[in-house]
Amino acid sequence: MGQRLYVGNLSFNTTAETLRAEFSAHDEVTDVHLVTDRETGRARGFGFVTMGSPAGAQKAISALNGVVVDGRPLKVNEAEERPARGGGGGGGGFGGERRGGGHRGW
Repeated sequence: MGQRLYVGNLSFNTTAETLRAEFSAHDEVTDVHLVTDRETGRARGFGFVTMGSPAGAQKAISALNGVVVDGRPLKVNEAEERPARGGGGGGGGFGGERRGGGHRGW
């Protein structure tokens, strides 16, 4: 079992400090990350908590899944590994057809 937990259904008012306090009651917390929208910076309603041990992570799941924090019942489970992303996204402008002239002899 992993030590990184997915925490969903968060209130937009929930802070990293609030989550750290809730999860610390069950084991050491090594990291808290709330996911935000890249463009607006606004919270997206979920995040990740990394626990100090697999046993602590299981204990936190059992204790906190469904517990109401800031008016919303938490959804807590083991985080899934993200599949590796390939390359640099898109073609980067290389290899496409170019019009309007050939090699200019730079």
